[in-house]
This record gives sequence, structure tokens and C-alpha cells, in this order.
Amino acid sequence: MTPSPALTRVVHSGRPFALIARDGQTVELLTGDVVDVPLLADIPLTDTAGTPREVFALVPYRQIVERGFECHDDEAPLRCLVVDAHEHLPLSEVLAALPTAPVPLTDAGFDIADADYADIVRRVIADEIGRGEGANFVIRRDFTASVDVDPLTAALTWFRALLEHERGAYWTFLVSTPGHLAVGASPEAHVSAAGGVVTMNPISGTFRHPAGGATAATLTEFLSSTKETEELFMVVDEELKMMSAVCSDGGRITGPHLKEMSRLTHTEYMLRGRSTMDPRDILRETMFAPTVTGSPMQNACTVIRRHERAPRGYYSGVAALFTPTDAGTHDLDAPILIRTAYLVDGTLRVPVGATLVRHSDPDGEVSETHGKAAGVLGAIGAIPRDEAAEAAAADEDAPTAAPRRLADVPEIGALLAARNERLAPFWLNPQHAPGGEADGPHKGRTAVVVDAEDRFTTMLAHQLRHLGFAVEIVPWHAAGAATLDAADLVVAGPGPGDPRDEASPRIAAMRRVVGARLDAGRALLAVCLSHQILADRLGIALAPLAAPHQGLQKSIDVFGEPASIGFYNTFTARVDPGTTAQGEARIAADSVTGDVYALEGPGYASIQGHLESILSRDGLHTLQRLVAHALGAPVHDDAR
Repeated sequence: MTPSPALTRVVHSGRPFALIARDGQTVELLTGDVVDVPLLADIPLTDTAGTPREVFALVPYRQIVERGFECHDDEAPLRCLVVDAHEHLPLSEVLAALPTAPVPLTDAGFDIADADYADIVRRVIADEIGRGEGANFVIRRDFTASVDVDPLTAALTWFRALLEHERGAYWTFLVSTPGHLAVGASPEAHVSAAGGVVTMNPISGTFRHPAGGATAATLTEFLSSTKETEELFMVVDEELKMMSAVCSDGGRITGPHLKEMSRLTHTEYMLRGRSTMDPRDILRETMFAPTVTGSPMQNACTVIRRHERAPRGYYSGVAALFTPTDAGTHDLDAPILIRTAYLVDGTLRVPVGATLVRHSDPDGEVSETHGKAAGVLGAIGAIPRDEAAEAAAADEDAPTAAPRRLADVPEIGALLAARNERLAPFWLNPQHAPGGEADGPHKGRTAVVVDAEDRFTTMLAHQLRHLGFAVEIVPWHAAGAATLDAADLVVAGPGPGDPRDEASPRIAAMRRVVGARLDAGRALLAVCLSHQILADRLGIALAPLAAPHQGLQKSIDVFGEPASIGFYNTFTARVDPGTTAQGEARIAADSVTGDVYALEGPGYASIQGHLESILSRDGLHTLQRLVAHALGAPVHDDAR
């Protein structure tokens, strides 16, 4: 086969370029000039005359500061390749033009020792998840090695290995810009936008194929894992928060599916909704995937900063391709920058992370990072000698002829489908309010949702709009009296942290919101953290749970009706078992532990669980019941 002359020409020219394989048949070659910009809004989608142009951007993790979140700021550039040529090359010609000689690595190993990483995992579980700071967090470490050959030759060699042996990747890519090379096979589209439809693709759970390859039996064990199932549901919840912020219809779930790759299998859902936002704004509102950060997002960034020892660079950011359309807008295609190797100043760096949840085993998370690093290194043909035996045991790099898709095995398909039986129909079905979005049972009423740093509030707001409310979300530090007084209903929202923390300005502000509404006798719904604050105001004791309820589905009694509700809490209000009232407040509590699930009183109601979560099968109906009580309105049974 004749080597691609276009690729050979670009490689020898020294110009910046990107190679992207997306369809399995061709490789896209993008060339142009590099421009570094400070903000997403500065990505140059038009020229000086206003003509749309194509731009390929590497978005670093530090861009999260645009949302006001914390990070170790390494000032990694938001790097834009302003495309002046975009060619589609036959895959066979590209392979013929790429080098094949192995690239030796020296001084290879993790930057953080196994024992030290395990200690970090223990601290995050105890000090962060155990104290209510969030449901899950992704903490990374880096595999590093020295590379003595020509950097571009090394990167092209690795790209060839990915094209030959990796399957199931969303993008396989190489990006060459001054002083920086990135080559990888991302399994996950973080966000895309085309024709007004926004798509997100939450993936979670990592099943590393055993020696001899994956089988239905070994995959069944993986899919039956409580940790893996909870991990996926939590990231779907987190990405639905983002979808509800950028899409008028909030987003609809399809799946789950298997993402089957050469060495790994993941589980995934697809989320879709409609939006008219600028793609750069969509990208900003969805920074970054919870699969590589955690939940809730803002606090996850704080936890990452506390526990990771160095900046992330581009790890967990995105590669974003903005392509002009005939309508004068841009489509967006943006995979997550994971399963990627970076080569800078002769050092190879492969960042890998593990998702830590309440069930995490520190040694298991250490093994997960080893598996992920070996997966990348094996895929690019660069596994160091001390790990080669393990990685080669399954002959993972050997090409296979159309292996059977395990998702096609009936037992596996049934196991995947059964997951949705636990989930809220509201997010699985088309979302239309009875009679149309503006004609729900509370049409004409207004609601203000106070955000306590957990964007579950965007999902709550979407459900309230479904019920007919005109909704405004305000952050806790901007919840002024005039805004709250003008609302028919105030929803005091969820957030991380200890409700007893008297030093927290955020907790103090939420106490003022709850207290002012109670004092005025105006309609109030309090959720999760705010439910605990309300209980405290009513004289009900607060206590930490023995084990956090993060991403936990429970069947509870809510004032005479059973409900399946999702919980994300580390603290609880607690009464003596059997207590059903305190003063004017009615109490729905666990009959054994006394943990308070819901409260009702004159003009107010509260719930410990998250009615908006995908884990809340009866969430919308329960929300309607509690809202109706707070407003003194009848319950409409069509709100399900």
C-alpha cells in the first residue's frame, strides 16, 4: 500500500496538525495555525470578517476556573488549532505512512507509590465521603517514563498501534502542537451538539478483560457489582444536572449499553436533549465529566485540589472539534481526554484515576489504576518490561476477527435492561407536562430554587417547570430577600457538608433562607441539606450516619404512601423510633432507626432524599405531593 502523501508532507513540514479516527475507515488530517486563548468564549470560531471556521481545541482541566471552581492551576493553555485544511485519508494509506519500530521506555513507574495512593483513597473515603462532602470523587496518579527517540516519531508509532489494535474507541487521535504531543483512544464522548440536539455519554465501571478474554460469566459478575452499578447511576445523575442546565427539555436517558474495547469493557448511557446555546457555552456549562471528577461537581474540584499532588494538565479536559454548518452555526464533538499519553520534553505521562465511592477498597483502587495504565501502555505498544508479562497474558494486542459482542448475549442484555427497572420513568420517557410544558398543575405560579452548591437544583427546576412553575435558580450567596419574597414557592436546595457547621457561610445562608420563609409563613420545600437545616430549626436532633447514603435507593413511607427514592446524604435528622409528630410538624421516619425522611407543617414540607434523581422512581409524584402541601393546593395524580 502506498503511504499517504498528504500525511508524509505534513509530518515533514513541521506544521501543527491533528489526526482523528472516528469511523473505522478513514483518518481525518487537520492542519492549521495554533492560537492559545484564555477563555472558552475566546475560541476563534469566526475570522475577522465574521466567516465561520473550523477549530480544534485542547481544553485543559484548569479551565474549570471559568465556573469559579478550585484547581491546581498549572496555566496549561487552552490551545486552538485554527483549521485551514481538513482531509479524509484512507486508513490503509495512513498505516502505510506510520513508523513501526518499538519505542523503548526507561525510568518507568507511577509518580505516587501504591501504598501512598492507597492512603489517599482511605483519606478521601473517611474525610470527604464520610463527612458529607460528596458521593464520589476521582483521584488520579500518573505513570511516567523517559523516551529518548524523536518525540513525533514516538507519537506516530503509538498512534499506529492504536489504529491497528484498539477497538471501540470514540476517538483515536494524535495532536502535534509546539512542545506538546498527545495520543490516545478516548472511549467517551463527553458532549456533542449537532442540529440543536445535545448528547452526553456517561460511562462508568471498568472491567479489565481476564486472560483468555472476556466471557459472559466474567462480565455477569462485573455487572452484578454494587460498586459498579452505583458508580454509573451517580455519574448519570451528575450529567443530567448538566443536561438540565443546557437543554430546554432537560434530557432523556437511553441505555444502558456496553462499551466494548480491546482490553476493557465499560457500561454507559446516552443522554439527549435540545438546546439553542452557543457550543462554547454548552462546553462551559458541562465542564467536566463526573466520570473523571466526581459529584457534586464544585465540591469534587475542591476535593481533587486537596488530595492530588500536582496539576492535571489536560487529563479530564476535552478535545473539542467545532465544525461550521450550512446554517452559519457550529456543531461540536468533544471526547474526554482519558486513555491518553502525553509526551513533553522527553517524558511520557499517562494519567489514570479511580472513582472512589463509599464501598471502595483502597487496594482495589490501586489495582484499577494499574489496569488502566497497562491498558493504555499495552494499546500503544509501550508497556515496560516489568508489566509486560501480566498485560500480555491475554494476548490483548493481537488483532481479532470480529469478536462476538457480549452485549448480544441474551443473558447480558437482560441484565443490562433490568437496571432500568430501578430508575425514574420521568428521565426515561419523553418529558411533557400534562397539557404541555406551560400548562402543568401549577401554571401561573413562580418558584425560586436556592442552590447550595449542588446542581441537582437544575434537575429540580426542570421537574418544577414540568409541573407548571416559572422557575429561577439563584446561588446561596445571591438569595436576597426581595427575590425570595416574590416567589410563590421557595425550594431550599441540597448541598455538601455538615448541617451543624456553624463556621460555614453557605450553611448560615441556607439557615437564613429556611428561617425567613418559616417566619413569614410562606410556602417552602426543603431538600436534603436544607431538610436537615429545617429539622434542626424545629428542634430535631442531627447526627452523622454510620455509613454514608451516597447513591443509595431506598423504599420509604412518605406520610402513608410508599415511595422508592434516591438518597445522597451523610447526615440525618433523627427522632425516637415511632415518633410521628413534633409540635405542628408531621414526621415520616424510619420505624427502626428513627431517621427522618420527610417533614410537613403549616406552609412547609421537606424531604431527605433527592426526588429529582434517576434513582427516585416515585420522585415526581412525591415532589407534587410535598409541593401541593406547602402551597395548600390539591394533588394532581397525573404528575408522575
